[in-house]
Amino acid sequence: MLPVQFSTASNYRVEHINFYVTDFNTAYHTILGRPALDKLMAIPYYAYLVLKMPSYVGVLALRANLSITYDYETESLALAEATDLSIQMASMVAKAKMLPADMEILELEPPRASAKSKEVKEVSLGIDDPSKTVKIGAHLDPK
Repeated sequence: MLPVQFSTASNYRVEHINFYVTDFNTAYHTILGRPALDKLMAIPYYAYLVLKMPSYVGVLALRANLSITYDYETESLALAEATDLSIQMASMVAKAKMLPADMEILELEPPRASAKSKEVKEVSLGIDDPSKTVKIGAHLDPK
């Protein structure tokens, strides 16, 4: 439990809040959960990055810096992607170690010839307007 002060130049509020310490990488230094928000009677406005709560002088509005928040989010996303990639790589290495040593590695299948025909025919889409057409393969099965 730590005393936490939320303040502006003319308005402040101090509350004792329980914090749970975890070991994970994130862009945030602390995350206020529902118990803390309930104790503070705070209302977060995520779209505006504002946290409002009652204080002794009136409503205390704490605003975040949008550019700093964006930088932290970008850094956090890059960290999450790197962590996810390293976890996937470790998983693949572990699976590869479980394979038998004498297993034959198959060669890649040669690329297939394109199924698209070079020859096309133009088919009318409607009876009313003959200018509306579509191009289809000339050797398609009519069924």
